Amino acid sequence: MSDPQHVLSARFQAALGAAFGEPDADPVIRPSQFADFQANVALPLAKKLGRKPRDLAAEIVERLDVADMCEKVEISGPGFINVTLRDEWIAGQAQIMHGDERLSVEPTAAPQTTVVEYSSPNVAKEMHVGHLRTTIVGDAVARVLEFLGHNVVRDNHLGDWGTPYGMLIEHLLDVGEDSPEALLLETDPNAFYQAARAKFDGDETFAERARRRVVSLQAGDPETMRHWERLVDLSKVYLNTIYRRLGVTLTDDDIRGESFYNDMLAETADELAASGVATISDGALCAFPPGFTGRDGDPLPMIIRKSDGGYNYSSSDLATIRYRVDKLTVDRMIYVVGSQQALHFQMLFAVARMAGWLPDGVRAEHAQIGNVLGSDGKIFRTRSGKSIKLTELLDEAVERAGAAFDDVPHDEPFDEVARREVVEAVGIGAVKYADLSVARDSEYVFDFDRMISFRGNTGPYLQYATARIRSIFRKGGVAPEDAIGPISVEHTAERALALHLLGFGAALATAAEAAEPHRLCAYLFDLASAYTTFYENCPVLKAPDEDTRTSRLALCALTLRTLSKGLDLLGVITPERM
Repeated sequence: MSDPQHVLSARFQAALGAAFGEPDADPVIRPSQFADFQANVALPLAKKLGRKPRDLAAEIVERLDVADMCEKVEISGPGFINVTLRDEWIAGQAQIMHGDERLSVEPTAAPQTTVVEYSSPNVAKEMHVGHLRTTIVGDAVARVLEFLGHNVVRDNHLGDWGTPYGMLIEHLLDVGEDSPEALLLETDPNAFYQAARAKFDGDETFAERARRRVVSLQAGDPETMRHWERLVDLSKVYLNTIYRRLGVTLTDDDIRGESFYNDMLAETADELAASGVATISDGALCAFPPGFTGRDGDPLPMIIRKSDGGYNYSSSDLATIRYRVDKLTVDRMIYVVGSQQALHFQMLFAVARMAGWLPDGVRAEHAQIGNVLGSDGKIFRTRSGKSIKLTELLDEAVERAGAAFDDVPHDEPFDEVARREVVEAVGIGAVKYADLSVARDSEYVFDFDRMISFRGNTGPYLQYATARIRSIFRKGGVAPEDAIGPISVEHTAERALALHLLGFGAALATAAEAAEPHRLCAYLFDLASAYTTFYENCPVLKAPDEDTRTSRLALCALTLRTLSKGLDLLGVITPERM
C-alpha cells in the first residue's frame, strides 16, 4: 500500500519498539496543517511511562528511519512530531500506484467471510424510498469488502412468510392466477397488496380463509406452497427490474427469505428453552437479556414463540444467526437495516450470545440506516401520506437529470440514444450518491435540485470530473492507458493531488471497517476538488515542456482510474462523455 500514513505508522512503530519496547503502540498519525502529517504518540505514551512527552518525542525521532521518504521531521509544542514528505517519494509512490492494476491496494492478509444483509423488501409489495437506502448502502459495503479481498455473502432477507401471504394467496385465487389483476404483481405490486389488505380488513370470512391458509403454508401443504412460490417468483421479476436499473449486484441466488429458516424455528426455540435462556411468560416463550427494561422498569422480553405456538421475526433472526455461524462459518455479519430496529438488534445479539450461538470471535453489527425526509422534515411521502414508489422516484430523477444535462456545455453533440444512456446514468447515479455521501445513520432531506447539481459533493459532479479528464485525452490524441509517466511533482497543486491519490487504499479500508460508504465519498470528492485545483493551475496539453506534459498526463490518468474505481465500488456509473 502506498498510503503514507500506513508507511509512516510502520516506521514509527519500529522506532517505538527500539526506544521503549512498544512496537504495537498506535503512533497516532494524522494529517496536519503544519506539515504533511503529525504523530501524537508521545503524549499518551508519556502518561504511561511517567516522562515528559517532548523528551519521548526526541528519542522517537532519534530512532526514526525515514530519511528516504521525509524531507523534514520536527518536534513542536509539548511533543508533537511533524513530518514533511519528500516530493520525489510522493512522485515515486504515485508512479508505483499508477503501474498497479489494483492502484496499490493490496488484498487483505486476513480475509474474512462476511455476510452483508441488505435490501430485504417484502414479497408482493412495491419497494419505496426507505428500501433505497438499505439497498444502495449495503451494495456499496459489499463491493468495497469484496475488492479488499474478503469473502462476501450477499443476503437479501426477503419478507416472504407469515400472515400477509395467506391473505395474498387467497386474493390471488379469488381474482384468478391468469387475470389482469394477478399481473399487478409484476407491474404494480402495491395495488395487488392493497386490494388484498382491504378485503382482509373488511371481510371476516376472507380473513378467516387467509388465516387458515397461513396454517397450510406453515405446514407445507403442496397446493398452498405452489401458490406461494408463484407469488415469490412474480415478485422476483419486479425486484430484478429495480436492481438492474439501480446497478445493484443482488441476484436470485442471494435471496434467503424468512421462509428459508422455517424448518429451523422449532429447534431454535427448543434449544433456548432447554438451556434456560428462554422461559415461559404469559404462555409465550421469552428471553430476557440483562440490561433491557421497559418504561415501568420491568425486564423487557424478546418473544421467541407466541402463546398460540406461532413464531415471529425474532425467532427467524435467531435461526438466521445460528445458520450463518454454523453453516457459513462467518466472521462478521453486517445488518444494513433502518435505525428503527436498533433495540431489536441489540436484544437479538444479546440473546444469541447468551445462547452461545454468537461466539466472541464473530462480529455482529447493525449498520443503522437513517430516515429519508421530505422538505417538511418528516418521513418522505407523497402529499396523500403514502410511501413514494421507488420506480416513480427513479423516473423523476432521470427526467430532472435530463434537464440539468441539457444545460451543461458539451464538447460534442449527443444523438438521442447516447443522450438517453448518459441521462439514465446521471439520474440514477445522483440518487445513489446522495444516499451514500451522507453518514448512513443520519437522516437526510431528499432534494432533487441538490442531488442532481453538477456542483458540490454530488454524483453528477464526480461523473462530470471523470468525463472532463477523458476529454483531455481525446483532445491530446492520447489514450489514458498510454499515459505512463514518469510522474514528477514540482507545482504545489501537483504535489497535493499526488499525495491525496496515495490515500485511496486507506479510504477503502476505513469505509470497510466501519461499513460507512460516506467515507469513500468524502475521499472521492476531495480528490476531484484537488484535481480541479491542479487543472486550473497546471496546464496539461500546453505544459511548458514534454517531460512536464508527460507527467501531468500520467497524473490525469491516475486520477481518472482512481475516481472511476471509487465510483464503481459505490455502484455509480461513469459515462465516457458528458
